[in-house]
Amino acid sequence: MTLYMGKLGRPSAERSLTGLTKSGIVPQVAAPGNISAKGGPDSAWRRVRRWLQPGLGVKRWLLLMIVGTAFIGLGLAFVLLGLYRAHPDSFWMGLLSLNALPRWGRVIVLSLTGLAFLILGFIQLNRSLLAPYIRPGRPVVEAIAAHRRLGRGPRVVAIGGGTGLSTLLRGLKQHTGNLTAIVTVADDGGSSGKLRRSLGLPPPGDLRNCLAALSDDEDLLTQLFQYRFGEGVGLDGHSFGNLLIAALAGVTGSFDRGILEAGRVLAIRGQVLPSTLTSVDLVADKTRLLDAQSIRVQGESHIPDVPGRVLHVHLEPNEPAAFPEAIRSCLSAELIVIGPGSLYTSILPNLLVPDIAHAVRASRALRVYVCNVATQPGETDDYDCAAHLAAIEAHVGKGLIDVVVVNNVTPDGLPEAVHIVQPSGNGALSVPVYATGLVDTDRPWRHDAGRLADALIRLLEERTGPLEGLEQDQSESAQRLN
Repeated sequence: MTLYMGKLGRPSAERSLTGLTKSGIVPQVAAPGNISAKGGPDSAWRRVRRWLQPGLGVKRWLLLMIVGTAFIGLGLAFVLLGLYRAHPDSFWMGLLSLNALPRWGRVIVLSLTGLAFLILGFIQLNRSLLAPYIRPGRPVVEAIAAHRRLGRGPRVVAIGGGTGLSTLLRGLKQHTGNLTAIVTVADDGGSSGKLRRSLGLPPPGDLRNCLAALSDDEDLLTQLFQYRFGEGVGLDGHSFGNLLIAALAGVTGSFDRGILEAGRVLAIRGQVLPSTLTSVDLVADKTRLLDAQSIRVQGESHIPDVPGRVLHVHLEPNEPAAFPEAIRSCLSAELIVIGPGSLYTSILPNLLVPDIAHAVRASRALRVYVCNVATQPGETDDYDCAAHLAAIEAHVGKGLIDVVVVNNVTPDGLPEAVHIVQPSGNGALSVPVYATGLVDTDRPWRHDAGRLADALIRLLEERTGPLEGLEQDQSESAQRLN
């Protein structure tokens, strides 16, 4: 991993950001040889120890239960003492009072027996109460520890749309539950465009993808949410999730409320917000390749299809009102991530909402731009990292971004007309550039969700120091590696 510092940073140097920290977000590490991923006495004892670790919110209530049990035992002891004094020669009284043992022996036997019963009952009670929320084979303590750790994670806002944003969210949700996705609503194609034109709703497609990405369990329910009808009168091309969001918007009376309820259905980690509720169209001025004349293209879905180089994009209407909760999220964030995603059709439509750009600029968060792994035909042909940043600054001005994250690995197997975005050399940009390997080995034109999220969290820790929260134990890290 290499961190190139531009003129705003220290002199350029190669720095390692892979060391272990005391935060709740720790790098993946190999487990020692005595850890058994399949369980056994060692793993069982390790799970018992997890109940006693700080931060679970368990020990205080366990202590209260012990104190309450002690009072009950004390009252019962007075009753037994009275019976024993009334019948000192009774066989059963002698058996209950353990007369065969010395007094200190009675204390130890009774205390250990009571403690064992108390712990067993506590564990079984929690397992019964939490059974509907625990995945099969996952211990209760692991679920509680993960919930507490994610709840203490940093406040992160991700801005963008399309596949890039959903990929980022899949990685970040493993580090924090305090996630906010601010999503573009300029889409006018496919199922989203049809619903937008027929019902007058903001396009739900990118919002749906982010909801699915943040789902706690991307299993059958999420597959249903992403299901797209292939045939049927009026249903051809529609996504079930889009239809559900439209239905929830009608039932609840507002589009933003429908998105909130859809998030509850999927049990998402975080929240998904539109950048604006105003019906906006994305308009691009492109220069044709042959005669250098500029043409105007209206509609997000048409921009990549028209040959030529994008000169400028804007929204119609020009200054839509931002969604208020999106502004509040930006102002309270610790980390704001812009991208990855289509530069002109996913990222800039959010930043062209004036109050969103103002909130990002005013925020005290670390503001990171994630440059795309590969160019996008019709939008960013022949762009390098500097060209991506220059396009953002040309539309919203300088000073919006603190650091740029870019991939520095060149993979094989790219589609035709798609090229790797080259990282700019040291000093080529006005902001620091953090270059590291971020490529998804299965789809080399996209980011790997885990690697990208790890890089962003380490950058945040580099700035703020260790984050508050629980450390993941080595067994959990080993399972992630597997």
